[in-house]
Amino acid sequence: MSATAEPIRLGVLGLGRAFTLMLPTFLGDPRVRLVAAYDPHPGARAAFETTFGGVALGDEQSVCDHPDVEWVYLATPHQMHARHVQLAAERGKHVLVEKPMALSMADADTMVEVCARAGTRLIVGHSHSFNAPVLLAHELIASGRYGAVRMVHALQYTDFLYRPRRPEELDTARGGGVVFSQAAHQVDIVRLLAGGETRTVRALMGRWDASRPTEGAYSALLQFANGAFASISYNGYGFYDSDTQMDGVGEMGTAKARDAHQATRARLAAATSEAAEVDLKAARNFGGTAFTMPTLRGPDAAQHFGPVIVSCDLADLRLTPTGVEVVSQAGIEFVPIKLPEVPRAEVIDELWRVARDGALPAHGGEWSRATLEVCLAMLKSEASGTDIPLERQVAAPS
Repeated sequence: MSATAEPIRLGVLGLGRAFTLMLPTFLGDPRVRLVAAYDPHPGARAAFETTFGGVALGDEQSVCDHPDVEWVYLATPHQMHARHVQLAAERGKHVLVEKPMALSMADADTMVEVCARAGTRLIVGHSHSFNAPVLLAHELIASGRYGAVRMVHALQYTDFLYRPRRPEELDTARGGGVVFSQAAHQVDIVRLLAGGETRTVRALMGRWDASRPTEGAYSALLQFANGAFASISYNGYGFYDSDTQMDGVGEMGTAKARDAHQATRARLAAATSEAAEVDLKAARNFGGTAFTMPTLRGPDAAQHFGPVIVSCDLADLRLTPTGVEVVSQAGIEFVPIKLPEVPRAEVIDELWRVARDGALPAHGGEWSRATLEVCLAMLKSEASGTDIPLERQVAAPS
């Protein structure tokens, strides 16, 4: 951080799961200071004041009106993003909003338009396309050393569907299921690596558990304007764990137990009602009865979103939690990443460049709207059994 630059003063809307995952970043990165927040849970509000010395306010508007707030970090449920971006932008506040950007293209358009009218910036993240290995692979591709990208393959097997959920998280119409919450990561990654401009999408979905009535799995084929294509697959039904292919490092960049998915299912089985499941989710979040503060130390590895392989004319690039393995005719070369000092520091890197250096965001509204268009096209393709052409795509940022 520059000796003359002040930390970015953040207001927070939503202190739930997304905020909990960003907590190590906010605690450990001196470039941000949390000054105000709102959440409907009293325990979360009290924990915010104790932890950050900021003020917990009584509603969303009060946070956006607070004179010390420069940027608003939105970690509210998906369906609220458009309204909350508008609330912040109309008060002259810039916005960092969690993925997915929105649930409809109309809402995404509103978010872009209100920020443009207000002259405020919009960044969408955290998505895993911020991760250091993805950014390194993007840099290696941009160097031209390995020729053009021809194919990207990404897969992820998780316990997503059996983590505690609120009812709307199991209802696709209200933003539930793996497409809105998880494809937003995977699509962002492959778009960044393959050039950004997706031309068509073909997808199939899995809905295999009537007690969790939403999409728990998908496979999709994305074709790009430059001739490249990408296959993405995700299974959130909680048996096999693809983190075993990532050196045993979990999505959050730390070592992961081999039986983690089985333990997730076992914990959920103890919640015998919908209300008990909601309570179980709230308990592990910031300020909840089962919440424990994270250990503040540098990460052992980068966060990731499962195995990703990029095939170029002259090499295949395999992303790992510690760097990029390049396999070519010359043999195998490993290009290490520089680990961030705190988890998800890459998000604050971009936030800082925009807020303090005047740069345009790489994960801005237009880019993230294009990712949403792909996710919505996946749902349309599965319903219609056809390829879905895309119209709102943009090139990958430099």
